[in-house]
Amino acid sequence: MSELLVDFITSLDGYASGEGWPGFWGLEGPEYLAWLSEQPEVTYLMGANTYRLMSGFAAGEVPSGQDEFRPEEEASVDELTQASKMVFSSSLEEPLTWANSTLVRDDAVEAVRVMKSSGSGLLSTIGSLSLCRSLLRAGLVDRFRVVMFPVITGATGAERIYDGYPDVALEMIEHRTFDGRIQLVEYKPRVLEHPPLGVPA
Repeated sequence: MSELLVDFITSLDGYASGEGWPGFWGLEGPEYLAWLSEQPEVTYLMGANTYRLMSGFAAGEVPSGQDEFRPEEEASVDELTQASKMVFSSSLEEPLTWANSTLVRDDAVEAVRVMKSSGSGLLSTIGSLSLCRSLLRAGLVDRFRVVMFPVITGATGAERIYDGYPDVALEMIEHRTFDGRIQLVEYKPRVLEHPPLGVPA
């Protein structure tokens, strides 16, 4: 059976990106980049918007506000190009041009449920906020990981991650600090029907 990881990188105030900011908010360091390079092989899950954005980067489209990719950004996009990707969309057309990408038109929640029960290895989301929210609501997420970068993007932040989420209890299973400033927290999530009635003793 496959394991499903929802994986976010965020500003401290919970934004997935910021207008005019470079990738990783320009704050990645050698420890964090080394950790990224050591991650196990995964199959990435994404929606149409993330596919359009990331495949554009892979085709050489530079993010708004930048003249060129930084080496760290190029390496990240190259790794994504080599990875297997499942793209859930009713609007995209085949064939998908980004290498190693498969278009899935079925309902994403049911498709991922089947992928989990019949497959092996690790499934991981990338971006795709509404997809992540749907998978979490359906109880399909085994691990919820957030890497927080030390910046508040209150004026320029885009894509607020947790808007529309249910209440979720989080049991911490890992935490780590990279380069003295980047904080990783990883949890086992449990969607709540209502807030707890009391605090455990």
